[in-house]
Parts: sequence; structure tokens; C-alpha cells
Amino acid sequence: MILLSTVIETFEADLLGHYQDSLLPSHRQALAAMKHCRTSQSPVMLAKCDDCDSQRFVPHSCGHRNCPHCQSHESQQWLERQLQRQVPAEYFLVTFTLPKELRALAWQQQRTLYSLMTRCSWETLKTFTQNDPQLKGNAGAITVLHTHSRRLDYHPHVHCVIPAAAIDTEKRLWRTKRGKKGQDKKQTGYLFNHKALAKVFRAKLLEAITQAGLDLPHRYPEKWVVDVKSVGSGDKALVYLGRYLYKGVIQEKDIVACRDGQVTFRYQDSKTRQMRTRTLPGAQFLWLILRHVLPKGFRRARNFGFLHPNSKRLIGLLQYLLGLNPNRALAWLRKRPVLTCACCGGEMRIVKTRILPILRSQTMPAGQPG
Repeated sequence: MILLSTVIETFEADLLGHYQDSLLPSHRQALAAMKHCRTSQSPVMLAKCDDCDSQRFVPHSCGHRNCPHCQSHESQQWLERQLQRQVPAEYFLVTFTLPKELRALAWQQQRTLYSLMTRCSWETLKTFTQNDPQLKGNAGAITVLHTHSRRLDYHPHVHCVIPAAAIDTEKRLWRTKRGKKGQDKKQTGYLFNHKALAKVFRAKLLEAITQAGLDLPHRYPEKWVVDVKSVGSGDKALVYLGRYLYKGVIQEKDIVACRDGQVTFRYQDSKTRQMRTRTLPGAQFLWLILRHVLPKGFRRARNFGFLHPNSKRLIGLLQYLLGLNPNRALAWLRKRPVLTCACCGGEMRIVKTRILPILRSQTMPAGQPG
């Protein structure tokens, strides 16, 4: 497996030479963090076994949310929180895509456009849920912003996981979409018309951009793209979204070659579902990775409506009244692995953290190899 830190070490100079004027402070911070992640230059932790008193050093992860082999635990925690809020309804994955004509504006005004995209996506779904004759209530949704295609090109879009359900707070009713005659009432396979969603999303976003004082491009399409797909209980859709939430846009196992100044990575074609490869100069490959680093402090994932964290008690009451046990959805999740002692197999605990490389030799446990 080719480490991203190795790719950065090899092509960082070329990257700085070609994209010096385009790199933002957030890009440079991400580059520095991933370059030293779990290398000899990174800090380490000291772990100790309580059974046999043996000690060993464990490398620190950089903790950056764009690093491909960091924050697995944080991703798992996010997924657990979402599954604990599951409600008894059919879930849908609704994807709102920004047209290519507006991507230059999104890149120049990332924080503003990303926030507007997320807000307008939610407001569109909220409006349709309130006006739907079967739902007629308040919606709940989980939104996740993605800025990349499978080929790692710049492609901003918002994924929304939404149950086909609503809460009528005035009448204290819980409503779900019912299947058509002859269909399973629990599985409708239909939420809202995707063309109607696209029209409303387009109008809301264009108005929001104008109100924000930004100049729209001279030309942009009349027809936008919104995709609506049934995802059953929502488990698999949440796993898919969580995969890119904290661990960057590419897994290191997908970097298949790094030689002759080129980097080759593989990806799954969204139409054919076949694996394909893409080869780029090393500096351009790193630039593709860095383009998807979000502005500092920007939250990629957000919860709205009755799936907001403030509605925890309401969700608990719904699950109790409707006989849903959220722990069933959590049963298949893997627990965070523990550190085990190489001598006796016992569990090790961390006794000291953030030991700098220069101090490592001074704190080396007796008999510990350097």
C-alpha cells in the first residue's frame, strides 16, 4: 500500500511550484498534518501493560479530518449517533447537485456557497414534506456536503438522508408515506418528484446567492439535477456518507502506483460500477486532494428537523411508542480495537501522549528498540 505521506514527501516541492498562488492556509495545514502522520516525525504515545509492565510507543495520528487513515473512531461515533435516531419509516437518499456553471463561484466563495447549498437543500425538503398530502408535517433529515466526484474532480453536491415521515406538532401525530394500492405499505419506493425538487432547489439557491450579495454567472442551466433513491432503513446510506466524513476523499489502498512522476489511483465508475484507474502528475494529484479540504471550522454534516440533536427526547419517545429498538441497528458495528501487549496479550493503556520525536530517545523504556 502506498502511503499518502510518501506521495506528499515526493511531490510537495512540485505542488508548491505549480499551485503556490492557489493554496489556502487550510490547504497548507492539511498538507503538513498528513505529511508527518504516523511517520518518524510525528509525536508518539507511551502505552503500558498493567499485567506485565511492558511498554511500547504508539504513533499518534495527525487527527486531520482529510487524512485517509485517521479518525476512524470519530466516523464510527457519528454513525452510531445517527443510527440511534432511527425512526420506523422508509429512508431516501436525496442528492442536490450544483451545476458546473456555478462551481467557479462556489470555489471562490466556499464557506458561503456550501452553507447556502446545505440550507437550501433542507428548506426544499422541508417545504415538500409540509405540502405533501400524506405527510403534512415537520420533516427530519441528515445532510452531508461532498465536494468531489469519484474521479476526485471538483463537484459540489449535498446528500440528504431523509425518512418518509413527518411529525404534526399541532395534532401530535406521526405520519409516514403509505404504499400505493397493491404495494407493501411499509415500502413506497417514492418520496417526491425529482424534477419538482430540482425546480424549487434552483429557485431557493439562486435567490439565496443574490441576497448574499454575490454575482451570478451570465449563463446557468434552466434544468438542474436532483436524484431521489430509496435506501430502505437508511443504514447503508449512512455508512456510505460516513466513509468520507472524517477520512478524506481517497483511501490509501486505492493509490495503486507512484512512479516516474505520476500517481495512479482507482475508483468505481458511477454508471458502470466497474473499477477504473486515473493517472496524473504527482503535483496535480495532490492538488485534487487538497481542493476538497473544507474551510476551517466548517461542518460537513448537519442534522435538521426532528433528527436534530435537540430532539433526542422526542426521538426516544417515538421509538418507545412505535416499538423500535435502536440498539438493533448498532449491533453490527465494530467496537474500537484495544491495544494488546505483545508479551502477554493483555490490554495496554496510554500513560503519556504527545511525546515529540526529539524526546523519544530520552523517554525510551528499558529494552525498547529505537
